Amino acid sequence: MRTPRSVRRIRTGRALAGVLLVSSLALAGCGAAGDGGASSADKAASGDRKAGPGAKEAAPGAADSAASGAGGSRAATAPRLDTSGIIRTAFLTVQVKDVPEALDEARVTATGAGGFVGDETTTRDGRGHERTRVVLRVPADRYDQVLADLGGAGKILERTAKAQDVTDQVVDVESRIKSQRASVARVRGLMDRAAKLSDVVALEGELSSREADLEALLARQSSLKDRTSLATITLSLSETPVRKAAEKAGEPGFVDALAGGWDAFVTTLRWIAMVLGAVLPFAVCAAVLVVLWLRFGRSRLPRRQASAPAASGAGSLPAAPPVRGEGGKDA
Repeated sequence: MRTPRSVRRIRTGRALAGVLLVSSLALAGCGAAGDGGASSADKAASGDRKAGPGAKEAAPGAADSAASGAGGSRAATAPRLDTSGIIRTAFLTVQVKDVPEALDEARVTATGAGGFVGDETTTRDGRGHERTRVVLRVPADRYDQVLADLGGAGKILERTAKAQDVTDQVVDVESRIKSQRASVARVRGLMDRAAKLSDVVALEGELSSREADLEALLARQSSLKDRTSLATITLSLSETPVRKAAEKAGEPGFVDALAGGWDAFVTTLRWIAMVLGAVLPFAVCAAVLVVLWLRFGRSRLPRRQASAPAASGAGSLPAAPPVRGEGGKDA
């Protein structure tokens, strides 16, 4: 019969055997993993050595292609700006060799882009050189291309481009139009339910006022849509450099001074003629009065002077003779 002490020894031996077995298995597994990792690393290194420098050069190329692909996808997905609420205008002055030919090309460019030609003015200077100013309306999405094509027709002397953002005005007008339409609909509904003639008359006046406001808003919306959907390009074509002519005009010479003096002299004569024309009616009337006075007034004046002494002599009594006193002396 086994004693308790012997039983304890048996259990302790079994536990130690189990621990040793587990430890040996764990060490065997770690060794195998280390050998496998080392072998795979050695295989990869040997493969790289066999591939040579070509594989090293291919790896950066693949990285660059991957980076470019990522950049292209980001560029493709970049958000586009909303330009539906921007009014674009441009002023372009171009010096060309032949103004009519350049004008025809500008017309073809505008119509080809889906636009049209607006106002056009052609003048000719003293030397026979033509100058043309034309207004072109082109779609906003073709604005940059048309502007570049027009500038390539000759030498650009001046170029000005402006952009005005009216998005807030567009949104405001659209909101007001919706509100005004709802208001008009409410008034019409009230008219349908009105029973008294006075109510109908009052509602008709209110409906007319609100419909007028709605039409004004719609006209403003149409104007904004026209100016935002079509860009305006004012093109000036000339055969002479406009800027140099302006610079020369700022430095007057003897001929300019002579021309200015002649203009001042002609202007003075014109003012004198105007003054004489204004005074002439009064002078004629005064001359007529003087002639009448000289003709009739002087002829009557001597007769009056002659008749005045005669009348004074006939009306007076003769003087009494002096009374003589004694001694022959006058009393």
